[in-house]
Amino acid sequence: MDRTALCTLGDIPPLSAHRRPIVKPLPDHLFTPHGASAETRWEAMAGQGYHTPNDRFFVGNHTTTPLIDAHSWRLRLHGDGLAGPRLVTYTELRKLPARTMDVAIECAGNGRSLFGAGGAGGASWGLGGIGVARWRGVPLKAVLALAGVRPDAVDVLATGLDDPADARGRVRHVVPLAKALDDVLVAYEMNGVPLPPDHGYPARLVVPGWVGIASVKWLGDVEVSTRPLDNPFGTGVTTPSVKSAFELPRPARIPFGQRHVLRGRSWSGAGGIAKIEVSTDGGRSWRKAFHRRGTRAWTPWHLEWCPREKGPGVLLARAVDHNGYRQPEITAYDKMGYLFDAIVAHPVIVE
Repeated sequence: MDRTALCTLGDIPPLSAHRRPIVKPLPDHLFTPHGASAETRWEAMAGQGYHTPNDRFFVGNHTTTPLIDAHSWRLRLHGDGLAGPRLVTYTELRKLPARTMDVAIECAGNGRSLFGAGGAGGASWGLGGIGVARWRGVPLKAVLALAGVRPDAVDVLATGLDDPADARGRVRHVVPLAKALDDVLVAYEMNGVPLPPDHGYPARLVVPGWVGIASVKWLGDVEVSTRPLDNPFGTGVTTPSVKSAFELPRPARIPFGQRHVLRGRSWSGAGGIAKIEVSTDGGRSWRKAFHRRGTRAWTPWHLEWCPREKGPGVLLARAVDHNGYRQPEITAYDKMGYLFDAIVAHPVIVE
């Protein structure tokens, strides 16, 4: 390959005549729309197994999903932290040794609308700005090795091929080199199939344990630098907080006097979940839920309940992660709506 003939991001035409912000269907029973983004309804996860199916995985877009031809796509590697520039084709990427990982992608603003009064900016996510998929791709470490990483490199800046979001330009995010060479993946498959357009086709970053903005979709450019790089789309946070959600509509209608199995999921960007408790009486008492052990992306759980009183009620769920962090009853307001982690009241009607 002629390394002197490297194209820039502007030389790669990613878009077709497509104009909708999101390509895949967004039926009301699966999604709540938020402009260019779409939130998964938690009741849509009932009975779906560990991974979020592609057709109901949330979409977090800054502008419009681009439609990119994998044959003309190139990943540009450059920067003074590399031995030299390099272009990587889709065919080359697919030939490199692959790895498969179960990883959660979660928007930093997941739960933003639950802060209540205060008017935090951004999409008004409930708790559905998260999904877990089985990602397959090439460790970023192996991709960067094609261009030779210098020993004095410190930062990696990944840029996507979607349209510029605002005056800041294209969506991009900085990952420290130590993290980039640890567990970051350049993914090309999602749940056993090529990445759908809304989820980054033909290739995206998957950054385990970090907020979703770091997992840049439609990856087109990676700069490796020997100096700290500017992070214009940085949120100021890296690790998602602990949360719990019921796989139920809001409000949920529960039959009176019948055995019912409450199901939900808890997660923490800092690691696995150690304990989940559920209250069916508005917090007056708590019971330990049965949960799947040894999972890191998120933890499914369940609890039997036979309601003895008709009328409206509230379900609560709280989790403790392996670091000992417990979901609080309330959480401090954040003006950007980031890292909501409080226990969420889930309304039910027993009838």
